[in-house]
Amino acid sequence: MRHINILLSVFCGLVLASCDDFLTTTDPTKIDRNVFFQNQTQIEQALNGVYGQLQGITNTAYLWGEMASDNTCFDFNPNDRGGAAGWEAIEYGTVNPGNGEVSNLYNAHYSALYNVNYTLERLEGSQIDNAVKAPIEGQLKFFRAYYYFNLVRYFGDVVLLTYTLDSYNAAFELNRSPQDEVYAQIIADLQDAVGKLPTSYSGQAGRVTKGAALSLLGKVFLTLKRYDEAQTTLRQVLTLGYSLVPDYADNYDPAKKNGPESIFEVQYQGDNDLGEHSNFTYLFAPRLSGNVVTGFSTVVPNGRNTPTNDMIAAYEPNDKRKDISLKTGYTRDGVFYPVPYVSKYNYPHTIAGRTNSNWPVIRYADVLLMLAEAINEASGPTSEAVGLLNQVRNRAGLSPRNDFTKDTFRKAVLDERRVELAFENHRWFDLKRTLTPAEFAIFMNAHGAKEKANPTVTRGGIGFSDLDYVFEDHEVLLPIPALQIQINPKLTQNPGYR
Repeated sequence: MRHINILLSVFCGLVLASCDDFLTTTDPTKIDRNVFFQNQTQIEQALNGVYGQLQGITNTAYLWGEMASDNTCFDFNPNDRGGAAGWEAIEYGTVNPGNGEVSNLYNAHYSALYNVNYTLERLEGSQIDNAVKAPIEGQLKFFRAYYYFNLVRYFGDVVLLTYTLDSYNAAFELNRSPQDEVYAQIIADLQDAVGKLPTSYSGQAGRVTKGAALSLLGKVFLTLKRYDEAQTTLRQVLTLGYSLVPDYADNYDPAKKNGPESIFEVQYQGDNDLGEHSNFTYLFAPRLSGNVVTGFSTVVPNGRNTPTNDMIAAYEPNDKRKDISLKTGYTRDGVFYPVPYVSKYNYPHTIAGRTNSNWPVIRYADVLLMLAEAINEASGPTSEAVGLLNQVRNRAGLSPRNDFTKDTFRKAVLDERRVELAFENHRWFDLKRTLTPAEFAIFMNAHGAKEKANPTVTRGGIGFSDLDYVFEDHEVLLPIPALQIQINPKLTQNPGYR
């Protein structure tokens, strides 16, 4: 990942021992896993492979973080409903256990977790210097915590593994672990990572740091409503030298990657043929915009992650972030088409389909708002909490707010998070974290009613189905993929799904 060569083949090429000496010739195109992991260079190559899988998981994370919420929808194509059973269902709340996107999400996380666990095991037995070993272990445990934090928020109880299995048969004995156990492992991994990770790396921007581990740990405590621990953890991040950049747009400019506000972002490198590029501009551009938004006509835009009318209206007047984050339409051949699109990842690039934009996972603004929320939940809207909120508002060109009750401050922080972190995959998790399942269903049904009454994008005369935008309490969690339960019947399904 980033400017590092991705060696996923390290894992893909691992060779299992053959049975009964049927084949004794070594395949020269593959690396035996018993030969690899012998020195620092090989361990670091394996670590790079772990980083590489983060890109694939991030490429579709907007489906859940944004399109499953009230933030975005998609540019409806009445002539091609190929995504109806997949990503369309995510927006409409019609996801079922057979949904391919859910299956891909589940499989991608567990594939990445296997490689994390395997590398940790080989790292433990390696002879490399402990000063080198510690930060590698810290990075790997951060990833294990990050992936399980995703999984437990997506699915609730999940299979918890911190080791690799000795046989395929052992996989059929696995059960889902209770959420409390999963969270305990997440916290343990992050606390261990904090003690092993440096605050920065010389010449290696983009790697996981102590600040990233503390920020994620603070978010875990906030999710669990352990507000005192969240405050203690997040305050440590404030001492590590991060700051808000004066211009909000600098957080997304490929020429200013990994700036002072960046705590952790997924690294991409475009404008070349190395295969590490991003393509969010093409995913999010209106599907009929041609080259107007992307600059190239050879790649057809997807029209995904389209800002909803409600999202557009969420910005206060004169909020500087609005024009950076989204556009309300595009002009083609002198005609304006009112199809909104996400613009914060829109930057010039030289090769069609291969953009250079990173994806922010944790920014300093996120930490400030999390800390403000934790303080308010524990002690009410203190001057410190209000000051943290107003730091973010000030950068956006908005007037400070000062007159709050505990309830109004809670809403103010959630509203601020929505616009500050728009299209960065926080919204769905924020709603799930701050609402009960019943409240979540009521909220999403209200959003759906607004979309049905006044769709963000034209539907070409095709109406909504009776099931579109009908949410129930159980949909606060995703279903366990049907194929996983078919493979291992010991995996029970989440309530409400069949």
